[in-house]
Amino acid sequence: MEKTNPSRMGVMSSILFGSRWLQVPLYLGLIVAQGVYVFHFMVELTHLVEKVPHLAEADIMLIVLGLIDVVMISNLLIMVIVGGYETFVSRLNLRGHPDEPDWLSHVNANLLKVKLATAIIGISSIHLLKTFINAQNLDHQTMMWQTIIHMAFVISAVSIAYIDRLMVHSTAKAH
Repeated sequence: MEKTNPSRMGVMSSILFGSRWLQVPLYLGLIVAQGVYVFHFMVELTHLVEKVPHLAEADIMLIVLGLIDVVMISNLLIMVIVGGYETFVSRLNLRGHPDEPDWLSHVNANLLKVKLATAIIGISSIHLLKTFINAQNLDHQTMMWQTIIHMAFVISAVSIAYIDRLMVHSTAKAH
């Protein structure tokens, strides 16, 4: 049986562990996407304010729901950027910072998945609400598929949360 060279294993371990830093450009790209959403939000808000005297209530509601949608997607981006970086790359060392999000102190990959799934359901709910408000302009097929897709998100999120709960209970029993 051949012995493994400890120095070679150390180098391999360092390379593998260090590869997590390759994710930093991805998180920086998401920050750029966040900036795009801020710009989009401001453009839509400006359109709302400019056109408000000429808009019907349903149109105002659709535009406001669009703004809420942008905010929820932006929140999703923050969860992925901050939570993903903290979980997979490096600690942010925010302990004691007055702006530290409550969820960040106990974030892990499973919690991040559940939070993301929940956020996606919220975003999908906004889209579905916009669809039903605008139902007179849409065909039944579109509304049906959007409802089916939304329900798939709900079932997926419940499944992820259930699996996470099973994993927590099995880990607690093992200790």
